[in-house]
Parts: sequence; C-alpha cells; structure tokens
Amino acid sequence: MSSLDKSGTFTLGSYTVKRLGYGAMQLAGPHVFGPPRDHDAAIAVLREAAASGVNHVDTSDYYGPHVTNLLIREALAPYRQNLVIVTKIGARRGNDASWLPAYSPKELEQAVHDNLRNLGLEVLDVVNLRIMFSPMGPAEGSIEAQLTALAELQRKGLVRHIGLSNVTRAQVEEGRRIAKIVCVQNQYNLAHRDDDGLIDELARDGIAYTPFFPLGGFSPLQSSTLSDVAVRLGATPLQVALAWLLKRSSNILLIPGTSSVGHLRENLAAAELELSDEVLRELDGVAKAA
Repeated sequence: MSSLDKSGTFTLGSYTVKRLGYGAMQLAGPHVFGPPRDHDAAIAVLREAAASGVNHVDTSDYYGPHVTNLLIREALAPYRQNLVIVTKIGARRGNDASWLPAYSPKELEQAVHDNLRNLGLEVLDVVNLRIMFSPMGPAEGSIEAQLTALAELQRKGLVRHIGLSNVTRAQVEEGRRIAKIVCVQNQYNLAHRDDDGLIDELARDGIAYTPFFPLGGFSPLQSSTLSDVAVRLGATPLQVALAWLLKRSSNILLIPGTSSVGHLRENLAAAELELSDEVLRELDGVAKAA
C-alpha cells in the first residue's frame, strides 16, 4: 500500500477519490494572478501528483485567470480515466487582481465554457458554485437564482456534479432542495471549526466536505502548540494539520496546494502520520483556545 492509499477513499458524486488530493491554486503567480514563477516547476508538480496516485485535482479558471487550467491540461492531458477534476465558478478577477462576484446566468455559463475549453474537456466532473455575498467569508442570502442557473447547465450535459463553496449551513440546506449537492468546500481547520455540525450532517448523508486553508486562522500561540506536536512526531505543522483533518471525519477530502515537488511529497506523506488519542486531545485544545 502506498502512503497515499492510507488516506482512504470517499465518494464524490459518481466517483471514488482518494481523500488526499491536490489543489492547483498556488501554481499561478503571486496572489493567484498571472503566470507561475517557474512554468516547468509547475508542470513537474502536477505530473508528480499524478505519478503519486492523486486522482482528485481542485482548480478554477479564475486562478490566474486561466493559468492553472492551462497548466493542468499541458501536464496531464490526455487525462487518466480515474482522474477527477473539480473546478469552481461564481467569481472573476479584476485587472488589479481583485476577486469579484460573477454569478449571473450568463456569467456562470461563460465560466463553464471557459473551464471546458482551457481544461480540454467536453464535460466538467464537478463544479463548485462559489458564493461571494461577502469578501469576509460566508454570508447569508438565497442562492436559488445562481444554483438554478448551474443546474440548467448540468441538465444540458456540460456538468456532471454540483458542489457549493463558501456557504452557510442554511445555504447548503437550500441548495440541497434545488439540486443534488455532492460536496461542500469551506474554510475549516484546527482553529476554525464553525462547520463542525455541518461536516457531521454531510457525513451522515454521504456528501464530501473539502476544507481550504488547513493552516489558516492560527495565532502565534496556537501555532506553537501545533509546532510542538509536529516536532515530537518528526513531522511538519502542515502534515499534522492534514493528518488531523483526515482523522476528523471520513467524508473530508483534502486538497493541499503547493508549487514545489518537495512540499507536495511532504503533504502526501501526511497520510502516513498516526495521531494518538493524547495528541488529538492536545490538538483539540487549539480549537478551544481560538
């Protein structure tokens, strides 16, 4: 068994993916804008991920924009049959690298076609609808209009499965009444655990949860706790944070990103890390202190 296989698998719509995947966002330039600092290194990371057995890649055409999707196509096409590419729509980039909402029906349709063209696909495996009612994170408000437009693109055969990103619990409930939701992608980590209840609900219904910012939201004091645990285990803080997420719930799918082959190998090795009950209690203290 490879180290990646130890992460286990979970269903993502009609697919089965390994729980430790790869997020392509960091392959774009600074602030996820413009081309990569090192094009060949970006291609090497994607090919190393595939060679290591990663079969879940997360991306968006607004990364760059267009940069990460074009890199994925260059590095990995023709795609392996079991490779699942998950993308996001609902935003666009301003000329100043700002992140702007883009979820009128016309904008969503254009985004789907942009992803199809730049990835070189005829149908998108999974599309997450990114909700941007607030720049600070999830904010309440009906998502019916946006999700109905995406569901229509699914009906036309351009999208196989639909997910939601940057959403509240109420929006997930609303979304599930409109379309079949196969995953939710929100910020979640040791220190930022607002979605604890949501994760457990989704797990009961067999729906995947994909956390982003696995090291986000830590104060220096809390980071020192994580770092101390990492030192004792002979691991990096990110490896410990990833291992904790794998342990947290079987429906959690991880998409750590990096532009370095070395860091990619470190991230994938997190599947090998064993966390004792004592370590888990210590790490849970990080959340209580947050």
